[in-house]
Amino acid sequence: MTQTIAPAPPPAVPSAPAPALTPSQITPGAAPVTTPLVASPITPPVARLDRLSALGTKPDWAKLQAFHQTLTRAEFEAVMRDIYSDLSPLPPPWKLESDGVVVKTGDPSKPEARIGFATRAESPLPGTRTWRRAAEMPPLKGRPPLSDVHIAIDPGHIGGGYAQMEERYLSFAPGEAIQEGQLTLITAQILAERLKALGAYVSLVRDRTEPVTDRRPADLADPARQILTEAGFPQPQENYNNLTGDAKILTVQWQSEKLFYRVSEIQARAKKVNETIKPDVVLCLHFNAEAWGDATAPQFSPMNHMHILVNGCYSPVELEQQDVRFEMFHRLFSRIHEEELPLAEAVANGMRSATELPAYVYTTPNARHVGSNAYIYARNLLANRLYQCPVVYLEPFVMNHEETYRRLLNGHYLGRTLTAGRLQTSAVEDYVRGIVSGILAYYQKHRPS
Repeated sequence: MTQTIAPAPPPAVPSAPAPALTPSQITPGAAPVTTPLVASPITPPVARLDRLSALGTKPDWAKLQAFHQTLTRAEFEAVMRDIYSDLSPLPPPWKLESDGVVVKTGDPSKPEARIGFATRAESPLPGTRTWRRAAEMPPLKGRPPLSDVHIAIDPGHIGGGYAQMEERYLSFAPGEAIQEGQLTLITAQILAERLKALGAYVSLVRDRTEPVTDRRPADLADPARQILTEAGFPQPQENYNNLTGDAKILTVQWQSEKLFYRVSEIQARAKKVNETIKPDVVLCLHFNAEAWGDATAPQFSPMNHMHILVNGCYSPVELEQQDVRFEMFHRLFSRIHEEELPLAEAVANGMRSATELPAYVYTTPNARHVGSNAYIYARNLLANRLYQCPVVYLEPFVMNHEETYRRLLNGHYLGRTLTAGRLQTSAVEDYVRGIVSGILAYYQKHRPS
C-alpha cells in the first residue's frame, strides 16, 4: 500500500472550535482541513517556502549547479507538464526565464537558485548520478541477459512485530492472518533469485521483518508533538490506550509511530540506496488494499486491481517545502524519468500478462495518469522521490479481496492448488513472473547486445 506524507499549510488563528477530523486529515506533516464557519472573503496565506517536510533536512541548493546547461527549456517545460506537475493553475515557487529557471529556495541568506538551460540537449555531467541507463550497459557478448544490471529490491513496510502498528495486518478468522511486510519480503527473496539466475546483481534494501532505521517511536515524540501543535492541538494526549478514531490520531503515540514507519524508515532506506547500494533501478514491492473498516472485524472488497507508480504529480502545497522542491528538481534534471517511465511501462505489461488484473483508476488529485500505459500513474511518494535512481513502485492485488486473501494465505508455491473452489496459481508467483518478464523485456530491447 502506498504512503503519502502531506505537507502542513501554515497554521491559521482559529476563530471557532475546529470540527471533528477524519484519519486522513492528521498525518505526519499535515494540518487539519477545516471549513470556515462564517462565509467571508479570505486572502490566501503567503506561502512559507522555508518549511521542511516531516523529519526533512535543509537542502544544499548549490548541488543543482551540476545540471547547469544540461536541459533545454523545451525539455524542462515538456517533462514538467507531462509528469511532474499536478496541472494546478496556481503559480509555482520558481520563475521560468528564456535561458534558465530561478527557484525560490526559502533560505533568506540565498533566496534564489538559478539553473541555466542548454541551447541543445546535453547529458548530465559525470558524477551527477550513480545509476546507468540500459543503453549504457556493456555489450552482452553472449552472457546472461541481465548481466551487469544492479537491481535493488525494496520490500514495502516492515511486518513481523510491527505489522499491526503499520496497519498492514489482516485477519478474517482466528489463527490466520497476512501481513503486507512479510508478503513483500517473501516476494522479494524469490524475485532476487530469479533475477540473479538471469545475470543481474541484486541487493535487498530490507532482508528481514525488522526496521532499517535505528530510530523508534519514542525517539520521535518531540516532532510528533510539533506536528500536533502546528495542526492546532497544543496539548495532545500522550497515549491512545482505549481510544479510537480521531481521538487516537490526535495522540503523541500515534503520530510518533507514523513518523517511525512512514518517514524515518523510508529515509533510512533512501540513505542505504543512495550511499551504499547505488543500484541502476529500485523495485518497490507492495500489495494494495481497499478500505476494510475496523481491523478487528474487517470487510472483504469486491475490487481487485493493479497499478504502478513513477515519481511526479507534485502539488503546490507539497512544493512549498524546500526539501521537496529540491528533490523534485534534482530528479528532473537528472533525467531519471527518461529511464523510469519506459521501464515502468515494460514491467506493467509483464504484470498485466501474469496477473490478468484490471488497471486501478485514481479518482483523487494526488496522482495522475502518465504515458500511454493504463496501469501507470505519477505520484509523489517519499520512496520514489528520495531514491536517486529510477524507481518502479508496484501495487498489485487487493489483499482484502476474498479470493486474493485466500491465495495469499497459501503463500508461495509452484503449479496450482485448490483455492476458493478452483485450481489457482500462487499470487506471489504471478507477481514474481510479471516483474521478471517486464525487466527482461526492457533490457533485452534497450541494452547493447
